[in-house]
Amino acid sequence: MPCRKVGAFTFFALTLIASGALCSGSAGAQQRGPQSVAPVAEQLIEAVVNISTSQAIKGPQGLPLPSVPKGSPYHEYFDEFFDNRNGRSAQDRMVSSLGSGFIVDGKEGIIVTNNHVIDGAEEIQVNLHDGSKLKAELLGRDTKTDIAVLKVKPKAPLKAVKFGSSAAIRVGDWVMAIGNPFGLGGSVTLGIISAKARNINSGPYDDYLQTDASINKGNSGGPLFNMDGEVIGVNTAIISPTGGSIGIGFAVPADTVVPVVQQITQFREVRRGWLGVKIQSVSEDIAASLKIPDNVGAVIAALTPGGPAEAAGLMPGDVILRFDNEQVAGMRSLPKLVARTPIDRTVPVEVLRNGERKILQVTVGRLADESDAAAPAANGEGGAATAETELLGMKLAELTDELRKKFELDADITGAVVTAVDPKSSVPGGIRPGDVIVQAANEPVRSPKDVVRRVQTIKKKGNRSTIMLELEDANGAHRFVSVPLE
Repeated sequence: MPCRKVGAFTFFALTLIASGALCSGSAGAQQRGPQSVAPVAEQLIEAVVNISTSQAIKGPQGLPLPSVPKGSPYHEYFDEFFDNRNGRSAQDRMVSSLGSGFIVDGKEGIIVTNNHVIDGAEEIQVNLHDGSKLKAELLGRDTKTDIAVLKVKPKAPLKAVKFGSSAAIRVGDWVMAIGNPFGLGGSVTLGIISAKARNINSGPYDDYLQTDASINKGNSGGPLFNMDGEVIGVNTAIISPTGGSIGIGFAVPADTVVPVVQQITQFREVRRGWLGVKIQSVSEDIAASLKIPDNVGAVIAALTPGGPAEAAGLMPGDVILRFDNEQVAGMRSLPKLVARTPIDRTVPVEVLRNGERKILQVTVGRLADESDAAAPAANGEGGAATAETELLGMKLAELTDELRKKFELDADITGAVVTAVDPKSSVPGGIRPGDVIVQAANEPVRSPKDVVRRVQTIKKKGNRSTIMLELEDANGAHRFVSVPLE
């Protein structure tokens, strides 16, 4: 079966996920692990389904097709096989694929699977454990989390499974996968959670569970269970140089899947929360200047005019520490927290501003485009030029028409432009010629003199060794950098 690769990660067009089966041959293994998972598997296997899809693939154009004169004895048969029927030509061919899924509502016939399992399908068929088959309707899909929701019309209620908490699962806990590897339906494999919060660069909300439970082509879309029989993940991807399982697989966490399934079931689309900010990570130098732990929180680099954050009073330079009473572990965690928040809900946001913690109330908006709920700020490039003021290992100049043209800066940008950086200084590498300092220590900058004044003020107080600068580049991207005062 064909597969697609994203970097070093393989996404199968049917189903995928890792490897590594439990070895029960030694007494030590039997003591540490469950002696049998048969009772759990027996209760769950009927809720796991095989999904088969079919779609027409356009064939090469311009190939000669057989023909016979009209009125000949065989003309009607050639019409049947080679004429365009149901929108398909003779050069089209039908292809099929197989994947896995699981029933979450047996009465309504709601089934969860991966989007890549059914992507492009013209027909979707669900094969139940008892051998019966049902035609499925696609209720909706979410490409960012690779989740799709199907609906069938059962004659009687189907066996269903429940979601559990992926946050509660621990590294080292036993998990079980049931699916359809290589078309072998009802296959059960066992393993452990190898890691959590994996980012495999497949989308903005990556937060995968890693498992060594053996998973292969055809497992994609299938459930990953804990030992209580709850779905804690949807098997989605594997690392594999050959296409087969090597024991490294990834599942979308249940805590990510549940709100997506609920919204698709209710609205037939995903409605994500939106904050209206550009953010950047808290680097070591920024953390040191603010006296907070590294990699905790997210720095607001810019606000979307009229967005929820601006309306609530958040400001560039604020460090978001908690969102809706949950800690922001790092820059990547904030978009996920915002995205899963119900639209129009007002939540508390704790920020660090000028060394003081503040709690602001933000009413979450709706994400209407393909950008992140809280998008990362970009880094800019610049050129080089002469300067008027030397400060902190940089040369700064007032913005003139000549410098705006040289560095391709918009007329509405105000501040002190960086024209050169001393490579021997302790200036962070993120500052480049052409960047414009628009704020220094949370105060607006209109000229190099403003930067000098802020540096002098901080030095007089003597309680800080760095100064926080807000920079804007030619692309309009904002970011914050902490620069040593010496």
